[in-house]
Amino acid sequence: MYIVTGGAGFIGSALVWKLNQQGIDNILVVDDLGSNDKWKNLVNRSYADYLHKTTFLQLLQKENLADVTAVLHMGACSSTTELDAEYLMENNYRYSKILAEFCLRRHIRFIYASSAATYGDGDQGFDDEPTRMPRLKPLNMYGYSKQLFDLWALRNNLLQGMVGLKFFNVFGPNEYHKNDMMSVVCKAFSQIKTSGRLRLFKSCRMDFAHGEQKRDFIYVKDCVDVIWWLLEHPEVNGLFNLGRGKAQSWNELAQAVFSAMDLPFAVEYIDMPENIRPKYQYFTQAVMDRLKSRGCPVQSADLAESVADYVRNYLMQEDPYL
Repeated sequence: MYIVTGGAGFIGSALVWKLNQQGIDNILVVDDLGSNDKWKNLVNRSYADYLHKTTFLQLLQKENLADVTAVLHMGACSSTTELDAEYLMENNYRYSKILAEFCLRRHIRFIYASSAATYGDGDQGFDDEPTRMPRLKPLNMYGYSKQLFDLWALRNNLLQGMVGLKFFNVFGPNEYHKNDMMSVVCKAFSQIKTSGRLRLFKSCRMDFAHGEQKRDFIYVKDCVDVIWWLLEHPEVNGLFNLGRGKAQSWNELAQAVFSAMDLPFAVEYIDMPENIRPKYQYFTQAVMDRLKSRGCPVQSADLAESVADYVRNYLMQEDPYL
């Protein structure tokens, strides 16, 4: 049995899709469906059972789970604006520790989601070499909760028996329930469809023109391909970046969306809110050397091709789900 926590969420449901593609449906989906439309991510998927995250934790602590092949731990509160620090410590840090310890005791493959948010403002660079980890200073509590778990695994020499992935800017199908945390691709499509234009933040720095702030954007399908490769190569362990390794501007991303929609480029640059200016990242780019050195064929699709696939085959369709 494969267990996917956060299995109804964005990356989690994409993983269930990937497992289904590989002929696997003996999957336990763990999540908290709440009252939003996250459940729709599961409608097209095939899986054996669903458990609420609290019920699953109780079974875990009683050791009432058998014949587990792998645990893909994507479950977490991923909101970078969440202010309830105690909730994040319990949900993102403590829950992950209990699950990791269970897997290590039973020699179960454990792959978990860390985050590029651990890099903070990027002044320490974006190299995933473990010795650099203690120097990182996340800018929000979400990033800090992820950093704490990474450091716990590092201090206890556990990274040699598990995989952590620092996801960069992931976009793609099944993110629709994320509201403000949806990717700019998804938000841009809605804006452009409604008004024919897209609004982007102006730059507040002389060394970046408006719309030339850069991010490392990666398609969710590329992410799950990497995770599948890691499942097939249990000898590969550690904490790794997961991005394309190539930073591109908001303008380039916008152009890709307009092109996919067969519309002319029309961007309006608006003032950046004062409250986010101190924490705004102008550049992120994953250093992918360590994962590539382990033999992983990280060959992410061209950004324009990925955006076109997302827009034309999902966002423009009546059923936009994987």
